[in-house]
Amino acid sequence: MASDKKRASSVETPQFTPKDYSAFFLAGALCASVTHGAMTPIDVVKTRIQIDPAFKRMSIVSGTRHVIASEGPKALLTGFGPTAVGYLVQGGAKFAGYEYWKKKSVELAGSQEAAIKYRTAIYLGSASIAEFFADILLTPLEATRIRLVSQRNYATGLVTGFTRLAREGGLRELYAGFLPILCKQIPYAIGQFTVNEFCHELAFRSMSEETRRNLSGTSKFGLQLGSGVIAGFAAAILSHPADTLLSQINKGHGPTGSMPHRLVVLAREAGFRGLFAGLGPRMIMTAGLVSGQFLLYGGIKDALGAPPGLEIHKEDNVTR
Repeated sequence: MASDKKRASSVETPQFTPKDYSAFFLAGALCASVTHGAMTPIDVVKTRIQIDPAFKRMSIVSGTRHVIASEGPKALLTGFGPTAVGYLVQGGAKFAGYEYWKKKSVELAGSQEAAIKYRTAIYLGSASIAEFFADILLTPLEATRIRLVSQRNYATGLVTGFTRLAREGGLRELYAGFLPILCKQIPYAIGQFTVNEFCHELAFRSMSEETRRNLSGTSKFGLQLGSGVIAGFAAAILSHPADTLLSQINKGHGPTGSMPHRLVVLAREAGFRGLFAGLGPRMIMTAGLVSGQFLLYGGIKDALGAPPGLEIHKEDNVTR
């Protein structure tokens, strides 16, 4: 009886080792770098729609045609270097950080009932903290990417662009977009991880325990893909206004002064419609990014022999 009570009041959490976290970091780094790198052409057009008046009323298709016609197909790969490298380090820190902070949060909750009751707060907090530290690594490379995309002939690639930005603007210019990137990436991470968690929970609630244990590979793939697409839509909608402002800041638009003041002025100038310019292309891009990342992350973890991450469900506390 005492042992049953003890099991009911404590959370069975896996004991991850430094090797496990290294595997989480590598899997997160590769899945983020590959997916963001593959989306570079869409991101180029999306950024142009946000900041270039000539692209303002264009769709992703017409914008792509315009870039190819005026600058050639190679222009669609502008910023590929900083995108691939930036999201390599950011993805590793974000995914490994989420696994770490979720585990710590569950341990701090102290009981299975408390962890389940406060699982939304655990998801939100873990995603936010992980993203904060990941963005310290991402911000300088994202600033370089946006300069390359928005200012033609700014530099020839990652190294020359980063060097020029650091030389001319210093640390202040490299991190000029840190606040808006936090405003963009933290809602993005919240949508990505929290919505994905609840999509899995809703799906599992509709299944019997036997069905859940015996899911085929195809069913698991479909569940991961569908959850990732929905999470991607949520991430895009939540983060898009800040994404628009970030593009403007890194291009040098807006007034001088403190960053909060610049953001407020730019937001007023853009208006509601302007803040959501380019949302359609970005939703398509983000749905592909997020679903692709979760599929790759799970596959790479399995290939590396990494343990499953901690999962909190209303019915039980299990690992996936």
